[in-house]
Formats: sequence, C-alpha cells, structure tokens
Amino acid sequence: MMTRDSTDVIEITPSAPIEAARHGWRAKCLQRLARMALPVPRSFAISSQAVQAIAGGHPVPKEQLRSLFGNGETLVSVRPSAMRPEWGGPGTVLTVGINDESHARLAERIGRAHADAIYLSFVQSYAINIARLDPDMFAQEGDGALAEALRIYRDEMDEPFPQDPSAQLAEVLRSMARAWDGPTARLLRQAKGAPADAPLGLVVQEMALAMGPGLCGSGTIQFIDSATGMPRVTGRFRGQRQGSAVGPGAETLYLTRDERGPSLEEAAPEVFADLVRFGIAARERLREEMQIEFVLSDSRISIIDATRVQRSARASVRIAVALARDGVIPPEEAIMRIEPRALADLLHHQVDPRAPRDLITRGINASPGAATGKIVFSAAAAQASAARDEPCVLVRRETVPEDIRGMHASVAVLTERGGTTSHAAVIARGLGLPCIVGASGISIDSRARLLRAGGRSFREGEVITIDGSSGEVLAGAAAMLEPALDESFEQLLDWADAAGGIRVRANADTPEDARTALRFKAQGVGLCRTEHMFFDDKRLPAMREMIFADTPEDRRLSLERLLPMQRQDFTELFEIMGGLPVTIRLFDPPLHEFLPHDREGLRELAESLDLPLSDVTRRVEALSEFNPMLGMRGVRLGITVPEIYDMQARAIFEATVEASRRGHPVVPEIMVPLVSARREVELVKTRIDAVAAAVRNEKRADFAYRLGVMVETPRAALRAGDIAAHSAFLSFGTNDLTQMTYGLSRDDAGRFMGTYVGQRVYDEDPFHILDQDGVGELLLTGAERARAQHPEITIALCGEHGGNPESIAFCQRAGFDYVSCSPFRVPVARLAAAQCAILEGLRT
Repeated sequence: MMTRDSTDVIEITPSAPIEAARHGWRAKCLQRLARMALPVPRSFAISSQAVQAIAGGHPVPKEQLRSLFGNGETLVSVRPSAMRPEWGGPGTVLTVGINDESHARLAERIGRAHADAIYLSFVQSYAINIARLDPDMFAQEGDGALAEALRIYRDEMDEPFPQDPSAQLAEVLRSMARAWDGPTARLLRQAKGAPADAPLGLVVQEMALAMGPGLCGSGTIQFIDSATGMPRVTGRFRGQRQGSAVGPGAETLYLTRDERGPSLEEAAPEVFADLVRFGIAARERLREEMQIEFVLSDSRISIIDATRVQRSARASVRIAVALARDGVIPPEEAIMRIEPRALADLLHHQVDPRAPRDLITRGINASPGAATGKIVFSAAAAQASAARDEPCVLVRRETVPEDIRGMHASVAVLTERGGTTSHAAVIARGLGLPCIVGASGISIDSRARLLRAGGRSFREGEVITIDGSSGEVLAGAAAMLEPALDESFEQLLDWADAAGGIRVRANADTPEDARTALRFKAQGVGLCRTEHMFFDDKRLPAMREMIFADTPEDRRLSLERLLPMQRQDFTELFEIMGGLPVTIRLFDPPLHEFLPHDREGLRELAESLDLPLSDVTRRVEALSEFNPMLGMRGVRLGITVPEIYDMQARAIFEATVEASRRGHPVVPEIMVPLVSARREVELVKTRIDAVAAAVRNEKRADFAYRLGVMVETPRAALRAGDIAAHSAFLSFGTNDLTQMTYGLSRDDAGRFMGTYVGQRVYDEDPFHILDQDGVGELLLTGAERARAQHPEITIALCGEHGGNPESIAFCQRAGFDYVSCSPFRVPVARLAAAQCAILEGLRT
C-alpha cells in the first residue's frame, strides 16, 4: 500500500502547502481566493498521489473521510483538480453526505420540497455515475419521486441506498479516480495537450446550500464579454437552485439592470456590489479575467470557485493588452499569453461563434477567415460575378495557375482535392482569401453546374459560407464578426516588435500584396513570384506567343511586349516598399501551365496565333512532361531559354533606376529558383551581370544588386558551400524541399495525410509544420556549409513554413536572418518571433 504523508489530504488554508503540480489548479486557485479573504467554504485538497492510490484500490481511511464532513451535518461536493484547467476531468458531484437523517433535518429547516429536491438530485447522480445504473430508471420528478428513486436503487442493488456519508464519499472518490484513467478520458485530455500520465487531484468542499428563507440561489459572474473581450458584466443567477435540484419558486434573474426582467443588482444591490468587488480583486491578485461561481444563502455570498474566462481569439488579445496596460502583468507576459495562430482569426471576418451553423461538409482549413458568396465553378464565372458586384465562392476540384484570375475575383475558395500547400491553399493565403481544400465529402458536376455534399445538392448561384478557420462549409449566409484590427491588436504587435526576434518579410506578388505587407509591418519582401504577373489577360497572349516562337530572336520580340509591363510591376513594388529589401524570384513554372489543354482553348489559341490547330496541338503535346514539377522549370528553363531571364533582369534593373530617381532607392535581390548545381548559378550570373552592365550604360546610372539562390532541392542544400561562392543569400523554399525530401506530392498528400498522422507515421503534416528532423537537417547542413564558404551570406526561409510558429522557432535557433510568409501571416510570424526571443532571454 502506498505510504501517505501529511499533504495527501489537506485543508486549503492561506498557509497550507498547496502545490498546483501536486494538488491541481483548482486547489491552488481556491487557496489564492482564501488568501484574498473571500468567503470560500471550508475545502480540502486530495493530492494526485492519493487519487492514484484510490484508483488502485487503496482508499482514504474512513476516519480521515469523516473529518471532511465537519460537524457531521455538512454536505460536501467533489470537484476535479487537474494540473491544468483545459485538461478537464470527471464531472462534479454535489451534496455528498445526504441521507435519511440529514434529509429530515433539512426538511425542518428549508421545507420538505426543497430537501426532497436536494436528496433526489444526489440519489440520481450517485445511481447513474457511481453505481452505473441505467439513467432511464432514474428520471423521476414531482411528488413521490424521491421514494421511488430510493426503491429502484434498493431493488437494483439488493441493498438500501448508502446512509454512511464517509462511505458515499469513498465511492465517489473511487469512481472519479478510475474515470480519470479510462481510455476515453485519456484520449480527450491528450487531444488538449496533456501527457498520457497527467495527474489528477480532487477537491472536497463544504456545500453552501442555495436553499432557505431570503434571497437564495447560485450563479456565475464575469466582467468581460467572452466573444469580444470588451468590459461587460455577464453570467447567470438562478434563485432557489442547487445543482440540478430546483425547488418551488425558482427564478432566473439578470445580473445587471435589464428592461426584460428583474435583476440581482436591483434585488440585492449590496450583494451585487460585493460580487463586483470580488471580481476586481480576483483580476488583480490572480492576474487574469476570472469567472466567479457563487452561492447565495439568505443573501450571504459563498465563493465556490473561480475559473479563467473562456474567450475567443479577439477577446484573448484585448484581455491580455488590457491587463498589461493596467499594470497587472508586464507586456512580455501579454505577448506570451497569445497563441500566435490565433492572430490569423483577427485579420478576417469570422463566423460568429454564437450563431447557428447549417453544416454541409468539412475540409482542410487552408486559409483563415470566413466569407459568404454565390457558388461559381470557373474562373470566368467568378470574373463575371465580380463584374456584377455579386460576391462569389470559387468551387473547383483543384485549382491550376490559370485560375488565379478567378481567385482574385472571388471572396473564398473551396476545392475537393489538395492539402495545406496545394496551389489553392498557397495562393489563397497570399490573397487573404478564406479557403478550404481537400473537402473529399463534396462532388462537383461541372457540366450540370452542381455541387453535391452530405446528401444535398447546390446549384451554381446558390449561397454558401466558407469558414476557412474551422474548415466548415455552411449553407446560406452565416452571421459574421468584423475583423479585429483594433488598438489592442496594434499594441500587442508593437510590444512584440520591441521584444526582438528573427526578422519577418512577406511574400508579395502584386502591389496589393505589398501594401498589405506594409500594413502589417513586414520588414521587406522575401519572395516575389514573377510568374503570377503573366496570367493577366493583357500579358497571357504575349507569353503564349513567346512559347510558340521558333528562334531566340522571335522569343525576344515577344518578350519585348512584356518588358514594359514587368518593369512597371517592379517599379511600383519598389516604390511601395520604400527602400525596404525586395527579393524577386525569376520565372519558375513549366511553360505548359500557360497553355490551354481543352479543345476549345486550343482552337482559340490557334486563331489568336494564326496557326493550324494541328500545329498548336503538336506544340502543346511536345511541351507536356511526365512530371513537370521535376522537369523543365526554374533555372533549367532560364538556361535553355535564357531570353526569359534576360528580359526579367532588364525589367528589374530599369525599375531600380526609375524608382531611385523618384526617391525610392533600392538594392534589388534576384533569386534563382530550383538550383541544384554551382554551374547553374555561374551561367545565370554571367548573363545577369551582362544585362546589368548594359542597363548601367544605357541609363547612365549606377546601381547595385544581390544575386541569390532559392534552395528547393536536397542537392542544393548539401552542396550549399559550392553554391554560396556565387551567392549573396540563400533562401530555403521549404514547400518544394519538403516535397522532394519526402517524395510526396504536396497537392495530393492531403488524401492520406490524416491517416498517416493518426497512425503516427508522421507526428505532423510536414507541409504544415516543418519536419525538423529530416528537412530541418538539410536546412542546418546547408546553412552551416554556406557560412563556412561565405561567412557574411544571408540565410532565410521563404516557404509556407515561414508563417508557422514552430518553424520560426527552429529558424531563430538556427541563426537564420529572416523568414518570409504570406502577407496575412506576417502578424502571426511577428508574434511568434517575439515569443522565441522572450523564451531565449529567460533561458539565458
């Protein structure tokens, strides 16, 4: 038998040796309330070691249990006290200790109806939760219900209902201790981050009965709105109520004055004033916004418990900032209290959590926020809808690059296939569009223009709501909350910037992206994907003409049409960023992405190029590849069709000169994609240097630029020392690097990734959270070898992992110079970087 010590069962007093790790959060919270001299009923903490012993068949000695009942007439409650409140625990059991004798005394004091209600409530709870009898047998109400419940218990158990209070308490403790170790309970708390062997303490507390003459009842009160974080008294008060036992005359009162009915503030102003005073004291001493549970017995207050107010993401930010501004906590603690991912919810409209939801299906929550619009099934339909000022949701099996125009015209995106780094997910995050991918429960009939899901059908033009934060597709227009980019949001991020940490840039492909990045205080552009600029209606024809050109000279002529457009793009980008660094990735995708593949599209292309359909079809087929993402793309295209990179380099340098003359000097950073060998960099650098020299001579202007490499192949990471000899910076593109390291398609992995994570093949989806063991080793190896060759080289990360808090922490520990992420993830990254810096400061 386990040896007991003096702290196994201990009264909770201001000076008692109560420890959260040993007795749980509830016991520690009650001690703090007692230290504040609040009217807390006599309470005892049972340690986690004692609870473990009880579960193993070693009960608390009976004489010790009897002492918990005080004068012998006391009833008690038993509540769980895990180390952290979010870990939950078995349900609270009230009025333990009531029996025939105490029931009779209660009846004399508060009336038989009230006493019957208390006794019946405990008999039902004990029979169902402790004795494990059928709940349907104990649904009695009204006159005679108590006697009937006692009779049924006796018949089912072959013994009378237990009359010894200590025996009742022993069984309650045993049942709760064993329930904590049940498989369902274990899985539930592990889902909330608890270890498998998480301890449980229990709290036994004298009951403050909300029955009797005068104003009696029980309730909760808090002083902050859980949804908004704004100051507001909310809660409930139920007169003449104890647990689920309701006596005659039970009445619900509003807490504050309300025209809809009577309130506690009016009925008992002194009581209400005391509750407000207690709430202020709890906020200051517990350093948190608390919900207080209380009982009134003849207008006397008993504080039963206090728990942290449940809150939305926007309320969390407001509460943390308010506590710091009021001097209750320091700003560094306010920073640490906010989960970085929660900030993403504040940047967009959100479905009101208080509103009803008509759920159609679920998918992967690829881009946060919520939006309502009419269903459309093509990019053209989306553009037409936007032209009519009708918000629309683009629904596709999966998006392709030519859908970008439709995504721009939509308020949200839904795809049947894909994962967190699929085309739709990446582009939607960049645009700030709510997006759900991998919604395998839907089927799309493009010909009939029909969306089917969950046995229901929705035609094009019908309204749905996309909740990209939860991954839920809802029918109709859901109630929304506005974005919460308020003063509290700005203050929190200002404090975060002051705390330091790795620098944060943004991925920005358009002027609008750049403006968004600046609004969220990005420290530059870490990735500008130039190919997205060519899908514009005015540019695509010239791009296709270049693809069909037969000679280098013909290609140059086609690209000359694109040069002024590209130059204007870069000039505007440089001017918006106002001298902050801008990294431009040279053309990356395979050429086939710019060509149609259906017969109607091929016919239109043949007409526009004045070529026979057969010639166009042959050329398109010749450009097709078995695996285009590992084929002629990136630097391979730049070397075999060098005119593309020549045009882009000229556009960048001419834009540099133009922006500098307008008062926005910049040192552009040119990034070569998909490198795997040093010689590739040498060849591209030679041509770009030649273009730079030509522009300097033509414009009679001097400028500098930095050439770097996007490390996306495992070989580039392993040969980073060689590559660094010709590079000013290396930026790890972890989307493709993860794909190539794992041999996984980032567009298709979503189909089975849930199964893999569920069966612990992978701890997390490696496209969502950086694989620090495998891909991370390549990053560390590449950075080390690059710095050994070139100590001053800049090392960065610009994949989607750049906005992930765990990945940011990895990069900061590795000594990277910056991360770059989608504009709408910049606030998340800034907060995550600050938290890393604060934790590093604490460790040192």
